[in-house]
Amino acid sequence: MDVLVEIKQLIAENPVVLFMKGTPDFPQCGFSMNTVEALRACKAELTYVDVLSAPEIRAQLPAYSNWPTFPQLFIRGELIGGCDIVVDLYQKGELQKLLSGEATP
Repeated sequence: MDVLVEIKQLIAENPVVLFMKGTPDFPQCGFSMNTVEALRACKAELTYVDVLSAPEIRAQLPAYSNWPTFPQLFIRGELIGGCDIVVDLYQKGELQKLLSGEATP
């Protein structure tokens, strides 16, 4: 399968997708860890992709999303952003609204 098709399919088929370094239980960078902590605090159910074990996705996702760094969080098909944005949204109470559908991305 073409990598861009795989990325589009992952984002389309899953309400919350986190492209991160490592896994939620074993994040491999502080930014991924902080993002997972914010999502867990919201009790979010998420699909994740470990970009360290998926080098094709790691190489292609920044061009697809127009976002150069990881992690990258998508909610209902829309890029929310990286760690700083996710943590800021969480601290403002907005991440919970995005995840529940009370707010649109």
